[in-house]
Amino acid sequence: MTQNIFERRESQARSYCRSMPALFTSASGSELKDAEGNTYIDFLAGCSSLNYGHNDPDMKAALIEHIASDGIAHGLDLHTNAKGAFLEAFERHILKPRGMDHRIMFTGPTGANAVEAAMKMARKVTGRTNIIAFTNGFHGVTMGALAATGNGYHRGGAGMDKSGVTRLPFDGYAEGVDSAALLEQMLDDPSGGIDAPAAIILETVQGEGGLNAARPEWVRRIADLAQKHGALLIIDDIQAGVGRTGTFFSFERMGVTPDIVTMAKSLSGFGLPMAMVLVRPHHDVFGPAEHNGTFRGNTHAFITAKVAIEKFWADDRFQRELADKSLMLTSALQQVAALVPDAELKGRGMMQGVDVRDGALAADICARAYAMGLVVETSGNRDQVVKILAPLTTPQHTFRKGFDILLSATRAAMADRLKLAAE
Repeated sequence: MTQNIFERRESQARSYCRSMPALFTSASGSELKDAEGNTYIDFLAGCSSLNYGHNDPDMKAALIEHIASDGIAHGLDLHTNAKGAFLEAFERHILKPRGMDHRIMFTGPTGANAVEAAMKMARKVTGRTNIIAFTNGFHGVTMGALAATGNGYHRGGAGMDKSGVTRLPFDGYAEGVDSAALLEQMLDDPSGGIDAPAAIILETVQGEGGLNAARPEWVRRIADLAQKHGALLIIDDIQAGVGRTGTFFSFERMGVTPDIVTMAKSLSGFGLPMAMVLVRPHHDVFGPAEHNGTFRGNTHAFITAKVAIEKFWADDRFQRELADKSLMLTSALQQVAALVPDAELKGRGMMQGVDVRDGALAADICARAYAMGLVVETSGNRDQVVKILAPLTTPQHTFRKGFDILLSATRAAMADRLKLAAE
């Protein structure tokens, strides 16, 4: 196989492969291998779709056994033993320990589809149309989700008006502005100009928006405002959930109970497409197939998701490991930030990065890291954040090796900048 086939036939919409052009052939744990035998440490993890790493052996074994025994491969939303086992595991190990009474709605297999379903549901529940979203939020690029997404580049791809959303500042977006107080004042004012909202949607940590982490007290105030004004609180946990911020849900320690939670990415545990919406029972208002999709409920994903839940979330050992690794990540990124004037650490848990204040510099650091064997990406409104989304299962020695590469790449990028400035 030659690389020419990609240039010749794949759409110009391709993205990651432009900056990481290797022909990848295999992966295990936190490492990728290419056709030339090179090994790369993976600090991207399928954009947080591989929180448990590549090809977890227990999930792989369960999936192979299911396929070999002619287990159901595609079931629409029929009752299957695979779906029932997943639901029981999710209820037992995730929902009940957290006191959540939410029902589970399986949507099309992408996070964007889960967001579409959540927004539709909120509008049906309330009879309202307006959704409040926030600056730098990213909720998907299908038309409904895109209306709530802040990124101008992606919004520009729509080719038509995006409507039904009012956007306000996220926590900390504007210096000196209390955005929760601003929202409260505008909603309380009959001339504030905001139509009564069906929902308020937010990420507690904005993954694509630059790892902006909301303070728990801000999230609580937004939740209180939603309740006060008859709006549903939607927390988009597609990237920040499934352990990425240190707990299964990103909002667990914030003292809020969302009306709706959207989930996808690492939900299957194995990189298989799977998305769902958690909804409080009194908001579960869709009629049969009112929101559906041919591939809602990926049966193979049910198999691996059940294993992931029972392996990593049946007790608190994995969560305690994440706390230790989060501290290690913070310490390593502080060393990176120390090399760049005015750099700032962003995010929380295992969803952290360094804002280097310059998209070109961030891209340069990531390109040099890739050349040294580390896969890492940028995020932010100007792609100025070097973003770490390593698998949560990454061994400490692999972490250290990856961080050493990132430090070397940053030193080299800064040395060249200083050299150019001196010339």
